[in-house]
Amino acid sequence: MAERVEEPIKYDTVPSYPGDLIGTGQRALPGDLVATRVPHESPLRTTPLPPQNWFQKHEALIIGTAAVVIFFAVWQAVGSARIVSRLFLPAPTDVIEAFTELVKDGELAQDLGYSGAEFGIGYVLAAVVAIPLGLLLGWYPRFRYALDPFVTFLYATPRIVLLPLFIIWFGIGMESKVAVIFLGAFFAILINTTAGVRNLDAHLIKVARSLGAGALVIFKTIALPGSVPFILTGLRLGIGHALIGVVVGELVAAQHGIGRFFIAAAGMLLTYALQRLERHFDAWRPQR
Repeated sequence: MAERVEEPIKYDTVPSYPGDLIGTGQRALPGDLVATRVPHESPLRTTPLPPQNWFQKHEALIIGTAAVVIFFAVWQAVGSARIVSRLFLPAPTDVIEAFTELVKDGELAQDLGYSGAEFGIGYVLAAVVAIPLGLLLGWYPRFRYALDPFVTFLYATPRIVLLPLFIIWFGIGMESKVAVIFLGAFFAILINTTAGVRNLDAHLIKVARSLGAGALVIFKTIALPGSVPFILTGLRLGIGHALIGVVVGELVAAQHGIGRFFIAAAGMLLTYALQRLERHFDAWRPQR
């Protein structure tokens, strides 16, 4: 019987951009086109991507920066033309000048500390109270049935209408503003935490119970970790509501405070930080 002679494998040289060098375990440098030998019949043969120039690699950053520069240029032009009074439409240079005066007078540091203390106390208290309560509401249905009417009623009530009542109860000082900030952040954190517990994968809970796990073990190993992404979402949304409470409280009744631009800047930074943290735990979200 004649032996079967196998035909030699035919190889083709193809450009690879960018990615692993097939069969070598090495990594191609970004932007480089490299020659890679692959079998003629290999399923790995793909059409190489065209090389990217410098602008294409940084397109998002360039366009975003250009948009911001154009916005401030138009703002400066309109403000310098004095079409509207400087009191109602100051130019960016006017804002910088006023900011410099506040720094020199020492007023800015005092106002920053006052508004920061209001926000910090109200927001932290809201998180400390809302997260455990939300876990309980989501885990115990009867407890949720009892408190759900009150949560729905207070959540639907605009917090600003309660400010006069808070001023009567707590006075015109920091306490009334802290109460408004607390309520603003509380319900966003509470509702998202409750939703996190209620959206757990039912199959995981059934498997854990079939293996003899008790309620406390299931809560610590499944319910609490599975709720983390929802809790972080609630914390991120609570920042916006809390900052609205700072501005409303300082506009209605305040002896000190910054509000306005610095509140918006602080909100952007805190929201961005929580978004990064939220993406870190995004893999824990239940998949449908």
